[in-house]
Amino acid sequence: MTSTKQNDSDHVHVVHADASPVLVVGSVALDSVETPFGKADEVLGGSGTYFSSSASHFAPVQLVGVVGNDYPVHQLEPLRARGVDLSGLETADGSSFRWRGRYRHDLNSAETLETHLGVFSHFAPKIPEQFRRSPFVFLANIDPRLQLQVLDQVESPRLVACDTMNFWIESRRPELVELLGRVDLITLNDGEARQLTEQANLVHAARWILDRGPKHVIIKKGEHGAFMFTNESVFFAPAYPLESVFDPTGAGDSFAGGFIGYLASTNDLSDRAMRRAVVVGSAMGSFAVEKFSNERLLEITRSDIESRVQEFRQLVAFDAELPA
Repeated sequence: MTSTKQNDSDHVHVVHADASPVLVVGSVALDSVETPFGKADEVLGGSGTYFSSSASHFAPVQLVGVVGNDYPVHQLEPLRARGVDLSGLETADGSSFRWRGRYRHDLNSAETLETHLGVFSHFAPKIPEQFRRSPFVFLANIDPRLQLQVLDQVESPRLVACDTMNFWIESRRPELVELLGRVDLITLNDGEARQLTEQANLVHAARWILDRGPKHVIIKKGEHGAFMFTNESVFFAPAYPLESVFDPTGAGDSFAGGFIGYLASTNDLSDRAMRRAVVVGSAMGSFAVEKFSNERLLEITRSDIESRVQEFRQLVAFDAELPA
């Protein structure tokens, strides 16, 4: 069963009527980005924004974050039209979180030129009462102390996933290890996995993390795909071979949005569903990088997503029969 909504760009937005809501707590920022293919100034960014833009293709999203009173909130209207509940977005006196970065020809890593946290430096997540029973929770890349505060406010979610980064691994390691004991899934890139675990081998790194609580560990390798580790299995999804990558910013959060959004749309947490979710997440990450900001995520249709997921299936299809 599905329901349809008309968004600002005249695309029909299709969400399964029985999809569960997804709570995301993360940054809502303004990004200025330079790549070999162009640049964009003061465009929508932040982990919460990218996640919501992606996940809202599959399920209702509840966004909690903070912006300054200089933020162009009207630019978030397309997200509201897509079914993103912005009632948890706080406006505080001061300037909004801004990030300026540059990508050279190695698009897997950004060079940070400026970071101005603004009101985000004093962010203390307040989960609205109507959000606290969300069955799916994503703790985007924020201070682990804040991630733990969120978990103290939510009520018995079915799945809690988190993201992190090298800065928190260095500066908040004890809190991050505590967080591992309270989440079901963590997403991080290969460098972060090695840094957190002090293990050079990614299989050993995943095992170290699994031993501390999460049931699933997703290790992203950028243009080389993503691994999902559990205590019983390993699953790999390749990256989509794009001809042009305009802006890699937000690809990881878009992956997470597709992954969690898909699970929320099916309410299925079986291993088979989790594997499908990795492919859907990879597809959404591949869309995100095709234009600056969240522009591409807002214009794609359900048909576009389904076509790309089928193309992923073809990437790994092969005949397993060996010669006699």
